[in-house]
Amino acid sequence: MSRTGGRGLTAVPGPVIEVTGVEKRFDRVVALHGVDLAVPRGTVHGLLGHNGAGKSTLINILATQIRPSRGTARVAGYDVVGEAPQVRRRIGLTGQSATLDERISGRDNLVLIARLLGARSRQARARADELLESFRLTDAAKRQARTYSGGMQRRLDLAACLVGRPEVIFLDEPTTGLDPESRLTTWQVVRDVVRDGSTVVLTTQYLEEADRLADTITVLARGGVVASGTPADLKARVGGRTVTVTLAAPTRLAACVQCLRGAGLRSTPDDTRTKVTVPVGSARDTAAIVRTLDDAGIEVAELLLAEPSLDEVYLSLTARPPAEAPERTRVSSPHSVRRSRRE
Repeated sequence: MSRTGGRGLTAVPGPVIEVTGVEKRFDRVVALHGVDLAVPRGTVHGLLGHNGAGKSTLINILATQIRPSRGTARVAGYDVVGEAPQVRRRIGLTGQSATLDERISGRDNLVLIARLLGARSRQARARADELLESFRLTDAAKRQARTYSGGMQRRLDLAACLVGRPEVIFLDEPTTGLDPESRLTTWQVVRDVVRDGSTVVLTTQYLEEADRLADTITVLARGGVVASGTPADLKARVGGRTVTVTLAAPTRLAACVQCLRGAGLRSTPDDTRTKVTVPVGSARDTAAIVRTLDDAGIEVAELLLAEPSLDEVYLSLTARPPAEAPERTRVSSPHSVRRSRRE
């Protein structure tokens, strides 16, 4: 695991990560092909993909652990091949398994790393204590790391990645094996370091995690990029938005369905016979629902606009070859009704 970085380094204008045409081959196996990526400074970028999609390979290239077979990649303005030492000074990396000195305490692990990065003794201890508190490890600070549970070791490893306050942080499946409470703690730490100015690139198989944390997402499949954009962009590509109408008077259900059908809108009643669900493609469809029911004098208790979940988006995008993926589009959601995510 590489743990480097420092706030005293000068930030380079423009995207903090730029990847152009990157390929990586291992003998006859093509792990990455033609990958392009740009990550704005001070954001969280999520890399999604199934096992073997190329996520960890891309992270390892950006962290200078391996070299690309073709293409270029720059981190914080420096080329990952020709200027690897400069890149390493500005990044933090944690992999899919903890790499700690299990013979010493959790606190001593963090102090040691801080000292290796040039901190004075008092500064190192203060930084260690700060991170132990952030990751809720203070009570176990003096215990040997080998006595930690797997989840605690994972949290300590993440804390170690942040000791040097790196400019760019690579987190390869950071919450794998963590319990729900520890996962929420990690999410908050990620938000905090981004608020303080760092950029985070994380790989994850938890789609809820990407939806909660990532400002932008790149979806990888079979070593190539099949889609990229904000979570909202990706959901708009797949479509599948619906409006659920909850009636104030269930006795008006049949009239509601008939009115919507007359307006060219397909509706499906639910099992409770108090709601109907209508597929919508645009804000115009939503407005038509409201107008049609109002003209018919059908009172509505609630309108709920639901977007497709990121799970649905991911399954849709990775089910087809990259060349068949549609072009990215941006769709603005109407703000006149309450919005919800189908998690």
